[in-house]
Amino acid sequence: MSSILFIIQIVLAILIVIAVLLQKSSSLGLGAYSGSNESLFGAKGPAGFLAKLTFVLGLLFVINTLALGYLYSKESKKSVVDTISKVVPAPKTAPAPFKVKNTSKDTNTSK
Repeated sequence: MSSILFIIQIVLAILIVIAVLLQKSSSLGLGAYSGSNESLFGAKGPAGFLAKLTFVLGLLFVINTLALGYLYSKESKKSVVDTISKVVPAPKTAPAPFKVKNTSKDTNTSK
């Protein structure tokens, strides 16, 4: 069930992006490419229809998000923190310092 809702969520997100990009803005944006379909959308043109469509798609997106959150929280009743069995304490003594070996071949001592 959650996989179907997840696919619907992706489709809704894509449709919202398309609906927002088709709307007219102050610089016309991609709304200029919608053509002169004013008779199809009514007297106001596509602005009113696309605004209503964006609102409905946004509402469906929010409802679907809440449903997905509910289903995911219902499926995983155990937290990651619950799986930690024991916290390992820090060592009480500091480890010995690391000693560097001299690997150079020129190990002349004083002559």
